[in-house]
Amino acid sequence: MKDIEVKTVVIKDTRLICLYFEKDPSLVYRLKSLRGSCWHPALRCWVVPDALENRKGLKVIFSDQSRYNLYRRRDPVKVRAKSRRLAIKLPQLEEADYAYLEKLRRWMEFRRYTASTIRIYAEMVEVFLRFIKPGSAEDALGNGIQRFTNEYIIPRRLSYSYQNQFVNAMKLFYSEVMKQELSLAQVKRPRPEYRLPNVLNKDEIRRMLRGIKNLKHLAMLTTIYGCGLRRSELLHLKPEDIDSLRGLLVVRQGKGKKDRVVPISMKNIELLREYYRKYRPETWMFEGMVKGRPYDERSLQEVLKHAVLGAGIRKPVTLHWLRHSYATHLHESGVDIRYIQEILGHKNSRTTEIYTHVSSRSIQLIRSPLDDL
Repeated sequence: MKDIEVKTVVIKDTRLICLYFEKDPSLVYRLKSLRGSCWHPALRCWVVPDALENRKGLKVIFSDQSRYNLYRRRDPVKVRAKSRRLAIKLPQLEEADYAYLEKLRRWMEFRRYTASTIRIYAEMVEVFLRFIKPGSAEDALGNGIQRFTNEYIIPRRLSYSYQNQFVNAMKLFYSEVMKQELSLAQVKRPRPEYRLPNVLNKDEIRRMLRGIKNLKHLAMLTTIYGCGLRRSELLHLKPEDIDSLRGLLVVRQGKGKKDRVVPISMKNIELLREYYRKYRPETWMFEGMVKGRPYDERSLQEVLKHAVLGAGIRKPVTLHWLRHSYATHLHESGVDIRYIQEILGHKNSRTTEIYTHVSSRSIQLIRSPLDDL
């Protein structure tokens, strides 16, 4: 078990997580997958910017508590696994395996994959390579993927989306790194699950927004719901992205690195003007305590949590519920599903069609046979 000291420091208005440990190539490789991680010569340790995405990455890295012992935590950095079933107790990798992982990471960087996708794929491939030990990646091509699914994913009750992402990671790893072709039988995806999106009704949205007293908080949640934005799209919004004359908001490099335009109401524009006059953001439309840095994702979720409690809503609402509610309310008001697809930035129309199943526009018109008794 390796001892690791974790503490936080603030340097030039930037909060960093410092990690002190003896030389460990495998740990260094995994830390490199976190955004902004580097060796700090002055502090003589590895540092990681204190961001929500990096904290999630640290949770995964240090989930094997039989391998790492964290101590002297001067600041509460939560790095324990959410569940014991996610703990990884597998053999260590060899140098050749880390070379494969580094090659995969560099290829994905070359292809401009997002940092989170690179981290997730590299972690999945690493777990797979550890699972098949003492075998190698070349030998595991036959039944290794199916065995990993049956003996690792299913017993731990990992989600459908995890298994689906694992298939994507395997296809990429073997085709681009190992230069081996996978047959369709080796990379079959799990049977798809069907879940309806969670939606708030208009009265709940109204109560939630009217109960917010802080102008910045009100502007952020109003814009997410009023334009159907994802969390990251809101936090990377800039003042120049709002075209008030045309009533449009430009989403730049959203999911899938796609730009799109969405309509924005004059009521929303007036609220943003009032917010801008008061807070005067420098770079991003919504900035935190430090000028020039976007608002923290975790803090935004806390803003929503307090707004939901203030409105008396007893549901586990997340920020994405507001996007689902926006799309559903558009459909209920008669907007064509094709326009909703363009506004939300969905590549496939089938993704958008799910909102037709939660819309009450047509369902409420159906007369129950009970009324005829």
